[in-house]
Amino acid sequence: MEVKINREIRDYTESVFFGLSLRQCAFAVLACAAAVGLYFLLSPYLGLETLSWVCILGAAPFAAVGFITYHGMTAEQFVWAWVKSELLTPKKLAYFPPNLYHDAIANPVKEKRGKAKDTGKAVGSHVKDA
Repeated sequence: MEVKINREIRDYTESVFFGLSLRQCAFAVLACAAAVGLYFLLSPYLGLETLSWVCILGAAPFAAVGFITYHGMTAEQFVWAWVKSELLTPKKLAYFPPNLYHDAIANPVKEKRGKAKDTGKAVGSHVKDA
């Protein structure tokens, strides 16, 4: 008997049915239901070969949502990340650096004529006066 142990604990998935996780089982059932529903809905209107392709294409999104992960994200997490990056955040990040030369000309600083009074202490000196 061999027991499979994952190197990373986040890679663990509990198998519920035929080695599939609960998420995979639920979306597999939804994919089958979509294919059967499309079959009975469109069988009077389409031929068998066309109908089989429509059923496959109708079930594929449900199967993809249940089984595909991208960079460790499920399909819903990936779609939300895509919506945030493409639709909700701005495409161009505008940065306008300050023009110091223009600011200096527009607002000249008045210089003081007198020097500061010398106290005899060094700047940053930690010696207390006695």
